[in-house]
Amino acid sequence: MPQLPEDIIDRLTQMERRIQALSTAVNTRPAQNEVTDGAFNVRLPNGTSVLQVGKWDEDPEKSEYGVALRRQTGELAVALFNGSGTDTSKQVLRLYDSYLHEVFSDDIVKGGLARPWLAMLPPQDLASANWPATTSVNNWATIARSYNPVWQPRMRLLMETRVSAGATGEVKVVIDGATQFGGVVAAGSQFDVTDTFVADMATRFGTTAKIEIQARVTSASGTVYAKPVLMYGTQS
Repeated sequence: MPQLPEDIIDRLTQMERRIQALSTAVNTRPAQNEVTDGAFNVRLPNGTSVLQVGKWDEDPEKSEYGVALRRQTGELAVALFNGSGTDTSKQVLRLYDSYLHEVFSDDIVKGGLARPWLAMLPPQDLASANWPATTSVNNWATIARSYNPVWQPRMRLLMETRVSAGATGEVKVVIDGATQFGGVVAAGSQFDVTDTFVADMATRFGTTAKIEIQARVTSASGTVYAKPVLMYGTQS
């Protein structure tokens, strides 16, 4: 094959460099679809809007920007706007079910949750004589039980315990009749444990866990009492 003149080789090398530079520029150039003071709307063929982002009102006197995500049947699913018309007011984040019930929203006044309203434990009886109790000596006895759906992998359980005068005893918590949650505490001390309470979250999610308080007397006789006063699920 005849050799190419050096000037042609040089030209080919220069062209290759320019092509590489052009390719790099194409991949790193800024977006060409930026819009200022506009809105983006995705609609189905029937005209139903499923996504709306940007300026919320065509009125030039209003400056609010927001986001709305709708189901393909038209019902609002996620919303971040308040209709005030200004771009300085705080906006509530809302999630809706398919019947347009507001199932989640944040509190823009003080922070935290606005909905759902979470259950809180009412004040408990301080008279230990009215608490779950056992007189079982040496053998563990279940004195309280509850069933709870598994939504989170960990749980905190706070419990007060008591023992009759002159006696000694122990208290523990068992999950699903087999797994001990936390350690064993001496009756009369506080049980306060935050730990994993289901081994396999992948298979247990949404199932029901059985939570039992067990106690026993370790002296010749007596009574051991226990009263849960706080319990909630938490993240890993």
